[in-house]
Amino acid sequence: MTKIFARLMKDESGATAIEYGLIAALISVALITGATALGGSLNNQFNELSKTLDFKKTTAGGTGTGGTGG
Repeated sequence: MTKIFARLMKDESGATAIEYGLIAALISVALITGATALGGSLNNQFNELSKTLDFKKTTAGGTGTGGTGG
């Protein structure tokens, strides 16, 4: 019985699986954090671009249709 218990104590395959699971979880958290930050940055860029295009359209006196107006 003590030999079986000693063999189980030396077996580290379960600990390795847990370590890989923790590494995968940390990588997932890092990817989610990065994607969230990138998404917010892209959203800000597109909002600024939209504001700029709207400003240029209104100051040029255009109707926004691209036609000659007549």
